[in-house]
Amino acid sequence: MKIIDMRCRPAYLHDFFGANVGSEAYETAKWLNRRVGARGNDEHFARSLTKEGFLAEVKEAKLSYAVVVGRRTPTQQIDNDFLYEIVKDHKELLAIGGIDPALDGIDETIKEIDKIVDKLSLNGVNIESGFASPPRHPDDKIYFPIYEYLSAKNIPLSLMSGPTTPDPTFNDPNRLAKIAQTFPKLPIICYHGYYPNINQLIGVAFRYENIFPTPDMYAFLAPSQALIEAGKSFLQDQLLFGSSYPFRPIAQSIEDFEAFGFKEEILNKIFYKNAARIFGL
Repeated sequence: MKIIDMRCRPAYLHDFFGANVGSEAYETAKWLNRRVGARGNDEHFARSLTKEGFLAEVKEAKLSYAVVVGRRTPTQQIDNDFLYEIVKDHKELLAIGGIDPALDGIDETIKEIDKIVDKLSLNGVNIESGFASPPRHPDDKIYFPIYEYLSAKNIPLSLMSGPTTPDPTFNDPNRLAKIAQTFPKLPIICYHGYYPNINQLIGVAFRYENIFPTPDMYAFLAPSQALIEAGKSFLQDQLLFGSSYPFRPIAQSIEDFEAFGFKEEILNKIFYKNAARIFGL
């Protein structure tokens, strides 16, 4: 079965992902693996400290594509040119570039979007509004010119949510409704699935079919069972799979996701077809 891992980053991408062995961030990566149910060696991700190790990990997990997600916030920045260098020679790797209009302004951000898509040939853009300075909700007015531009150019948008936002107030899936309603053709990928606010995300995704929940590593923790059950019915054309590697093993995440008991035709949608439709593969 074809599989697209929607959130799959090598450790060497940034200190946050464990790039420096023995550092505080490296220990945090080990802790996070234990926290989200990784089995075996909690340093498994050290293999991806090299480009060759990461590519071998992707190949051995039999992924069709791994999506490397960028980030741009005041405290953590991954250069989009670096993302390009990671994926450019490898057809099995896709990338989503990071932007922050609150940091760079609207005009410069639009220039960066053009670079991300037209020059670097990346596959979408990522915004982390809850990590902005000051933190914002994704329906803040500063982002709407960006959403309008993305929608007009058919560029997928991803939003990072979840319990690691500096202020949990900004982990609110209800704020997606205005965006999805205003830009019905804009695919909105919701990384971490707004965990633990699962029921609220299910509600807005039920109403707006351009919202694509991606619970990734939180899919295997309570209360995400409700999102999995929704994926067996009305959310089957929207739910996306991700391992959140290096914070969870890729192959284990595939195995654990298969154990949820999806019908084969639905699992094929979640593993591959839904993401392939978003990216125009």
